[in-house]
Amino acid sequence: MDLIKTIEESQKKAEVTSFKAGDTVKVFFKIIEGKTERIQVYEGLVICIKGEGVRQTFTVRKNSYGVGVERVFPLHSPRIEKIELVRPGKVRRSKLYYIREKIGKGAKIKELIVKKEGDAE
Repeated sequence: MDLIKTIEESQKKAEVTSFKAGDTVKVFFKIIEGKTERIQVYEGLVICIKGEGVRQTFTVRKNSYGVGVERVFPLHSPRIEKIELVRPGKVRRSKLYYIREKIGKGAKIKELIVKKEGDAE
């Protein structure tokens, strides 16, 4: 059992962007087509984060031409170049599966306004 943990720790990424469910992110994913490699940007809403350690995954949902598309990414995958936080969301749940049934303005998530220490009210 200890051998498995050491192998998993060696496969973890050193720096991982911190985000949570409800955030809008851009995932820069490496696509290999034959001999060529390219980076594909997948931007959408994080609806859930599952697992822990190396097995941790997150699901990103976006609307593409009026059709909802979801994709599951392994967080520590070597194919993920970087994850960029576009907009932090204000939600009170960890799994946002209810977004699947919503359309239009009902599917929007409020933006979380982060106050900095130097800001006056």
